[in-house]
Formats: sequence, structure tokens, C-alpha cells
Amino acid sequence: MSIKRIGVLGAGLMGAGIAQVAAASGYEVTVVEVSDDLIKKGLSGIEKSLAKFAEKGSITTGQKDAAMARLRGTTKLEEVAETDIIIEAIIENLEAKRDAYAKLDSLCKPETIFASNTSSLSITEMMTATGTRRRRRFIGMHFFNPVPLMKLVEVIRTILTDDDVYAEAVTLAKSMGKTVAQAGDKTGFIVNRLLIPFMLDAVRALEEGLASIEDIDNAMKLGCNHPMGPLTLTDFVGLDTTCYIANIMFDEFKERRFAPPPLLKRMVQAGLFGRKSGRGFYDYTDPKNPKPIKLM
Repeated sequence: MSIKRIGVLGAGLMGAGIAQVAAASGYEVTVVEVSDDLIKKGLSGIEKSLAKFAEKGSITTGQKDAAMARLRGTTKLEEVAETDIIIEAIIENLEAKRDAYAKLDSLCKPETIFASNTSSLSITEMMTATGTRRRRRFIGMHFFNPVPLMKLVEVIRTILTDDDVYAEAVTLAKSMGKTVAQAGDKTGFIVNRLLIPFMLDAVRALEEGLASIEDIDNAMKLGCNHPMGPLTLTDFVGLDTTCYIANIMFDEFKERRFAPPPLLKRMVQAGLFGRKSGRGFYDYTDPKNPKPIKLM
């Protein structure tokens, strides 16, 4: 099967980004959201993003307009029934995803591939919400934020995924200009399996009084040539998101390195989520000049 029509479930940050790169790569894209307002917000964000690429000369105005012409939004799941693949990018909640897949399974043609953009949840657990035949056409496609700029896609297979379905997903990701990392269905996949313990260890180092926020970040930036320090990165990802993923991984592996440190849990409880809340390990009152917060 050659993929031509793509359904994207969710028009938030990740869903809109996936829809943008798919449309810009020549695919017909239908984006599904729960309300017209969210559809308008998502499509508006895509248009603004494409306009920035056009202003920088990365694409032409004609290419921007053509990409937007290939995009449409809807609140009706039935309107993605004839798509060749559906990439789900809704809330990171297993039951919500399983519910969506169960509904889609009864609506979509038998050939439609189901793909989840989950960063940590089990593809196999989602897959079991669908019928036996669909389970062989179920994969993970984990894009990274911001999708139009980040080059990696983790393509994840279960023990039931057909080889030709997996190959289709790899080809699709590459056609969007992405580099593919192939992985099995193990919690956290590749990136989060390695990244989350690193971020948690940075929080532990701070919690144990090893060094200050700035010194921990500067040590990894200048000593290991990382583009940003681990605590800055945690602010960027979101302390709540990091804690959520860590809990999922700890539940799976029962290893201390995946357990959220008490400091991280307390900060999340206090509403210090990072950049999105204005405060995390740094205060973003002046976004161009964030200051480390006082924890004691």
C-alpha cells in the first residue's frame, strides 16, 4: 500500500506539527479535534509556522499555500475512515488512546495503519483495543517537539506488527525528511529510556546539594557539549511531563533510576512545571534571561 492520505488525531502542539510536515511533504491530511475552536487554533498555528519558513526562504510562498490546501480539519472521526494511516497525537493517557482506537477500528477501512505518537506508553496495550486483524497494522511513530525542526522519528513495532506495515511507516517518516530510529515496544523506547534517568539524576544531584542549578547545567553544557543543561531541559519538557513519564517507566522496570526524586514531585505539586507555567528550576519572568529559583 502506498500512503497518500493521512489522518492526524489531535491538533495540539504535536498533532499540528505532524500535520504540518505531512502536508508540506505532499500528503493529503485530515486533522481531527474535539471542537471547531481547537481545529481553528491548530490550523492557524500551522499557517503561522509555514509563513515563518517562507519568510526565512526555507520554502516558497507557493509551497506554503500548497501545503495549507492539502490540510483540512474536522470534529468527526468518520472523516478519517478512508485514510491510509492515522497518526494519533492526543493526551498521553492510555485509556483515552484505547478508547479512540476502539472507535476508529470500527470506522476505518481494514487497510488503514494505526500509529501512536506516544512518548512512553505501551503500543501493545493500545493495540489490544482493536480487532485481531488491525493489530498487525499497529505501530508507534514518536515524533519530537518541535516536529517541523526535529529530525528524529522513533518507529516502534510490536511482536505482531507486519513487516510490510513497518516498512511503510519507515518510508513515510523518511519521506517527511526525518531520520528513523527503529525500536521495539519497550517503555520509553530509545530516547526517553536514556534521557529520563539523566534528567532525574540531575534533579537528585541538586536535591543532594552536589551543586547549584546553574553549575549542574553549565557542567553538562560546557563539559559534554550539550546544547542545554539537564535542568533547563527539564523545564523545557515540563516537570509534570517528566514526572509522568518517569512514573510510567518506574512502574514498568521497578528500578530506582526511573523513580521521580522527591524534589521533582514536590515542585510538580507546587505547580512549578517549567517554561509553560513561568517557573520551574528557573524563573521565566524575563524569558530571554531566566534566573535560577531559590529552593530553600
